[in-house]
Amino acid sequence: MWNAAFWGAVSGSAVLLGALAAMFLHIRKKLIGYIMAFGTGVLIGAASYELLGESVHKGGLLPTGIGFMAGAVTFTLFDIMISKKGAQHRKRSGHKAAASSGIVLFAGTIMDAIPESIIIGTSLLEADSVSFLLVTAIFISNFPEGLSSTSGMKKSGYSKKKIILLWSSVFVISGMASMAGYIFLDGATEAVLSGIAGFAGGAIIAMVASTMMPEAFEDSGPVTGFIAAIGLLASLVLDYFSEHF
Repeated sequence: MWNAAFWGAVSGSAVLLGALAAMFLHIRKKLIGYIMAFGTGVLIGAASYELLGESVHKGGLLPTGIGFMAGAVTFTLFDIMISKKGAQHRKRSGHKAAASSGIVLFAGTIMDAIPESIIIGTSLLEADSVSFLLVTAIFISNFPEGLSSTSGMKKSGYSKKKIILLWSSVFVISGMASMAGYIFLDGATEAVLSGIAGFAGGAIIAMVASTMMPEAFEDSGPVTGFIAAIGLLASLVLDYFSEHF
């Protein structure tokens, strides 16, 4: 149980680290785009290998497919809802992010983090160790989110204390969500676990396509595709070594 909370918190800690970096370091916008592009590739790989592929193998295509579509639809509906409230640029560090409400930025990040953390917790139900590929992918994608969103919050007039408090709560919520996934889904059937993994996979792919990809390209330009390809290759390497060593 506490192991699940620990790894969920590790993945969520990247948001806080990104926020601290934005507050105390001067990081070029293009570098943020590079990091986000790399995280995009890693996340696509993690969703494909660790979530969807494994779920189809263990629980079947139907529950995985249903979960996948449910995750994609759910993320899209919530994304539309919070975008109308001003969080459509929640991963951006430019002037558009500055116009967004800090609380809405926070809500958008929570929407991204909870299903990812839950699936980290459930991954421990079937194995003695966590999926390092999944944790690494989520960590890499969370860092630029904290980095860019904090830049927008600073321009909106939020104090450092309030920003740290908001992102610290994401760190705590990530750990609690991972623990909840481990506790409440213990004993669930393979079909149920596959559906949940599919849900997380669908939400991640929808998030990558609607937020990370276009915003990484906005910051880093034509090399975004190449860096994303490197990220996907990195996830393949991590997946290979996690299975063979």
